[in-house]
Amino acid sequence: MSANNKKISILYIDDEEDNLLSFKATFRRNYDIFTATSSAQGLNILNNNTVHIIIADQRMPQSTGVEFFDIVRTAHPDPMRILLTGYTDVEAIIDAINKGQIFRYIKKPWDKLELQTSIKNAYEVYTTRQNLKIKIEELQRTNDELNRFVYSTSHDLRSPLASVMGVLNLAKMEGSVKDPNGYMGMIESCVNKMDFFIIKVIEYYKSVRVDEAYEIVDLKKLATDSIDLIRMQNRSIIFDLQVNQPEEFWSDAFRLSVILNNLISNAVKYQKPDECNPFVKLVIDVNQQEANILIEDNGVGIIEDHLNNIFKMFFRSNFTVTGLGIGLYIVKEALTRIGGDISVASTPGVGTSFLLKVPNMKPVRESE
Repeated sequence: MSANNKKISILYIDDEEDNLLSFKATFRRNYDIFTATSSAQGLNILNNNTVHIIIADQRMPQSTGVEFFDIVRTAHPDPMRILLTGYTDVEAIIDAINKGQIFRYIKKPWDKLELQTSIKNAYEVYTTRQNLKIKIEELQRTNDELNRFVYSTSHDLRSPLASVMGVLNLAKMEGSVKDPNGYMGMIESCVNKMDFFIIKVIEYYKSVRVDEAYEIVDLKKLATDSIDLIRMQNRSIIFDLQVNQPEEFWSDAFRLSVILNNLISNAVKYQKPDECNPFVKLVIDVNQQEANILIEDNGVGIIEDHLNNIFKMFFRSNFTVTGLGIGLYIVKEALTRIGGDISVASTPGVGTSFLLKVPNMKPVRESE
C-alpha cells in the first residue's frame, strides 16, 4: 500500500463470471476492483480508469490472456500484468515472460495467499517504476535548464571579452600604453583562451540540442574553411588537402564543420615544438554510401593506454597543452548524431591519424 493509503487498483478479466464474483468477494475490502468478461471491456476500463495491476485468464474465447497483454502493453505500459491459467500451456507462458508481457503467472484455481503476495510484489514494482520515471523526468528538466543556462551564460560572457580585446587592440594601435613587461600580451593570451573555451561550450550545446539538418555538402569547401580558420594557430603548419567527391554528399553541414574544426585544431595544437616540417594531412573520399575522411599529423602522438579514453569528456592525454578535454567528446557526440563512426591510430613521437566514416544521407527519390 502507498504512503497516502490509496488502494491498489486491479482489473480482473475472465470470461467466467463466477470467477469474477469470487475474486471480488475475496478482495473487495483490500483493493479497488474492476472486472471484465472480455478483452474489449477490459480495454474500455483501462482507457477510462487508473489501473495498477491487470489480472487476466489465459483461456478466453475472444483472445488469450497473453494476446490481450500484448495489445495492452503498448497503449497502457504502466500496469503490472499477472496471468491466471488452469492449463499447462508452458510454451505460451515462457514466451510471454521473455517478451516482458507478464510479471507473474499463477495456476488456477488460485490460492488467496499466493495471489495476495503476487499483487503486493507487483504493486511494489509498479510504484518503484513510477518513482523512477518521475525522477528521470525531473533530471531531464534540470539538465535542460542547466544546458540553457550554460548556453546563455556563454553567450553573455563573449560580449565583455570582445570589449576587452577591442580595448587592447585600440591601445596597441595608438601606442598609448607602455608595457615593458609584456603584461598586455599576457592579458590578450588569457582573453583568447577564455573565448576559445566558451566557443567549445557553445559548440557542445548546439551539437547536443540542435536537430539534424541534412543538405548537399561540398566537403572541399568545408575542409578549406576549417583549415583557413585554424591556420592562424600555427602558420608554420603545412596542410595537405586531397578531396575526391564524384558523388553528391548529403549530411549535416554544421556538425561536420564542428567535427573537422575540432580534429584539425587538435592536429595543430599537439604538434611537436621542435618539428622542422609540421604537417596536417586531410584525405576525403566520397562514394554513394559514405564519406571516408582521414586526418593525419606528425605531432606528439597519444600513448596506447590513453586511446580508449580520448573520447571521454574532460579527458586529456597531454597536459603540456592547454585545453578543456571536450573537443574529441564533441566530435564523438556529433558523429553519433549523424550516424558516423571514428577510429584512431597513434604512435607517441610520430603522430596520430583519425579515420571517419560518415554515411551519405542522400534522399532516395521515387524513380530510384
